[in-house]
Amino acid sequence: MRFSTEDLIEGIQSGNKRLIAKAITLVESKKPEHREQAEDLLKKIMPLTGNSIRVGITGVPGAGKSTFIENFGRLAIVNGKKVAVLAIDPSSAINKGSILGDKTRMEELAKEENAFIRPSPSSGFLGGVANTTFETMLICEAAGYDYILIETVGVGQSEVLVSDITDVFLFLKIVGGGDELQGIKRGIMEMVDVIFINKVEESNLQKSKNTRLELKRALDFLPSKEKDWKVPVLLGSALNNEGLEEVFRKINDFIDLKKKKERFELVRTQQSEKRFEYWVQEYILNMMKRNESLEEAYIQHKKNASALVSNPSTEAKLFVEKFLNNK
Repeated sequence: MRFSTEDLIEGIQSGNKRLIAKAITLVESKKPEHREQAEDLLKKIMPLTGNSIRVGITGVPGAGKSTFIENFGRLAIVNGKKVAVLAIDPSSAINKGSILGDKTRMEELAKEENAFIRPSPSSGFLGGVANTTFETMLICEAAGYDYILIETVGVGQSEVLVSDITDVFLFLKIVGGGDELQGIKRGIMEMVDVIFINKVEESNLQKSKNTRLELKRALDFLPSKEKDWKVPVLLGSALNNEGLEEVFRKINDFIDLKKKKERFELVRTQQSEKRFEYWVQEYILNMMKRNESLEEAYIQHKKNASALVSNPSTEAKLFVEKFLNNK
């Protein structure tokens, strides 16, 4: 059954999870007729958006992201908040669908009336975020969710994209063998706003404290992402609900600071501009694919670039010139 835009908006505003999910499916669709309705829907809900705290959560596989999100989400709900989780799964190479099934990994949170969990396939999109995560986030905001938690794949593929659509970037770390800083990219460290060392127990407490000290020293050598904000490195166990309240406080402290410094809305404006640039590229490529001669030219120039017949930037320039002349 296909729902009208008005039906979907009414469902979003009333918190109908089934219709919220239908609206997100519509926004994720690449069918031209669905895209048209999705654009209409997003335009009409814009006045209802912008009132959430958007939290990006990243970390290597095994860092306990899902357990953290489940128990952090339940803590937020206890504090009177509504929580939406956008869990970005690695995509199946065969059908591009989600393969992890986050609802099965967050059973307790899924039972909460004030929680909404949406696994979304990354569909090969870089950075561990789906290409419509930003738009999905807007739907959740229009539905009145106070916290939007975005769980990334955590494979180290340009977490810049996570940072570019959220207000707070949280990095989960676990204590392992060898050099504790090994494998942590400088780029991630420059983007984080809060670090949480997870899975801390009595047996590894001293090692965790040493890791915290090393991380703090490393952060001292990096330029501050946000003026007057010293990135906190917190210890705890998401499984045992230890340290989560401090994370909750630090996230809110960070948001308060950004608002006080009038950085909150400025950063969001910059993020929206980046989404504009992304969609300009997306629509141009879609227009190209609808034109047979241009598609052939695109394939040929791409082939030339990959074979290094000439510089890839030269091939791109030649193709864009053909595209503009064709128009």
